[in-house]
Amino acid sequence: MFGDISSDIFAFSFDGLSSPVIDLKFRSGPQKGDHTLGWGLAWYPSGNKAAQVAKDPAARDTVSFRGAISDWEGFRSTVFFCKVRGAASGYTHLETQPFTRSFAGQEWVFMHNGNLDKEALRKLHDNTSIFLEPLGRTDSELALVFLLGRIQDYGARTLADVDHHVLLSWFMQLDDLGSADIAISDGVSVVVFYSEHSESTLYYSRISPPHSSTGFESDAASFAIDNPRDLFRTALVFASSPFNNGNWTPMQPGQMIIARRGSMVWSNKAEALPKAPPTLQRDQPSDSQNHIANVLKEHTSERSALFASVQSQSQQTAHQAHIIPAHTHIINTRSITHAPDGTPLTYRLYDVLHTTEYTYAQPVEHSTHTFRLLPVEDQVQEVIHSTLSLSAEGESVRFEDVFGNQNIHYSIINPYTSLNVTVRSLVKIFGQAPDDYGPARRQTNLPISWMPWQNQVMEPYMIVLEMPETQIVELLNYARSFSERNGNHLLDTLNDMNQTIYRDYGYVPGSTSVSTTPFDVYANRRGVCQDFANLFITLARLLGVPARYRMGYIYTGENHENKFQSDASHAWAEVYIPYVGWRGFDPTNGCRVAQDHVRVACGRNYLDATPTSGTIYRGGGRETLKVEVKVNEVFL
Repeated sequence: MFGDISSDIFAFSFDGLSSPVIDLKFRSGPQKGDHTLGWGLAWYPSGNKAAQVAKDPAARDTVSFRGAISDWEGFRSTVFFCKVRGAASGYTHLETQPFTRSFAGQEWVFMHNGNLDKEALRKLHDNTSIFLEPLGRTDSELALVFLLGRIQDYGARTLADVDHHVLLSWFMQLDDLGSADIAISDGVSVVVFYSEHSESTLYYSRISPPHSSTGFESDAASFAIDNPRDLFRTALVFASSPFNNGNWTPMQPGQMIIARRGSMVWSNKAEALPKAPPTLQRDQPSDSQNHIANVLKEHTSERSALFASVQSQSQQTAHQAHIIPAHTHIINTRSITHAPDGTPLTYRLYDVLHTTEYTYAQPVEHSTHTFRLLPVEDQVQEVIHSTLSLSAEGESVRFEDVFGNQNIHYSIINPYTSLNVTVRSLVKIFGQAPDDYGPARRQTNLPISWMPWQNQVMEPYMIVLEMPETQIVELLNYARSFSERNGNHLLDTLNDMNQTIYRDYGYVPGSTSVSTTPFDVYANRRGVCQDFANLFITLARLLGVPARYRMGYIYTGENHENKFQSDASHAWAEVYIPYVGWRGFDPTNGCRVAQDHVRVACGRNYLDATPTSGTIYRGGGRETLKVEVKVNEVFL
């Protein structure tokens, strides 16, 4: 019968170096099986490739355990493995888990809960390398060397190098030989498999700040994250005994989870993965929208006809692609109607109404204002019509600023108590084929190599906001956690940052101000769109990726309970990728910027791209501000 030794296992994957306070509990009363109260603990001090292991195969209490981790400076790691009550009578340190084994330039840590057929396992382990012979006499160590042998035969050096499904198949082979609750780590990735034949249970929970001051308790162990340096750590924790607080999800039989730097990166059970953000839905045209469309048609019929003609010609060209010379390229991307795989590329048309109303307790006698409210005109976005209306007369100067934004500087010298600013724009957003990262110049990994002139031009988008050094170091470690758990893959890292901010940070209007720093947002885990954009920008710049702030609008349709900023101007981040260009990421909504976003102004930060700003020189008193944005899709 499986499971003749009753044990508890715990595995921690943190997003940065941490020193959790761990304490074990030896349950009173008779224990299942003939074994002593042993324990083992493994971690990677300061993130080194070599693991530190502390064990006591015949402990009578937890005194030796506490003494083993008394050096808190050395007890800092991103990965911790712990097993308690796992030693049969006569076991020595060789047979006590967790096991460690040097392989491929680093030490690997391994735990197993259950019982496997050793004779069948010896036959299964067909790698004859003298470096993969077991030191002890347990089925668990045979399972470890079997897995390392498979990794060697596969030609991999880390767990991330192995295809997830191939790795799962190896665990299933072990599970066919008995009960295989297994955890293994190479110091970066943590892989946990829950047996289909297990007599115990395995749970997991993602723990993020703010952390409970009381810690976590179970009948087998307790732990707390209360080191002042670890206030902002996030961890994915696996445990055979659920803790009394937090959300603990039982693993399903046959489930494998891969964790890296505090986050789940893969599971063969789809429901275990973090939920993707909801997809923006397109609404059907309403009567009012049809009315707007008809009015707009009258003003743009000639231009629309011209566009239709060009579109028709390009479509014919697409159907006759086989006769186009290989060196021919369509320069105007708006006229491309199909992606390389044949997917249709259509435009979407939006009617945007942005109203700002200022009211004052006393008449304003003299003021100046700057308006950045004209949508961008480029290859992907076309402004068909845009008007700006002001309720007070003044002198205007129109110009393009250093960031390419269209500005209107407006000076008012006639007294007023209210100022209404209304902008209405009709904008087309054209579909784009997915970026092709095949060419070598389009770099896919971090760090990005920049030419000297590229560095010079991008310098404004590489400088991080001045903050205390300790805060920048904390944010740098946080940024590196994303790149490390994604194998330094550029787009995977950026997408992970985007999704994590969306998932872990609360959208709380009024919780921040213009002076709120990215570290404030990181520490408090809440904010609004401009805060999340600034945090994303800071993390990207710390990784050497140029990033800028973008202001605009987002279309959500009428079904927008899960989308933010549908009734006001919106903000997101854009990063520059060599030989690709600027690409947008919306951490407020956890999505990439595509045809639901209308781009307006950009800059290094909020101040460069704020929609309206101004100075009152005389009068005014108390000011009241009201902003309203309506974005409707128009169907022609």
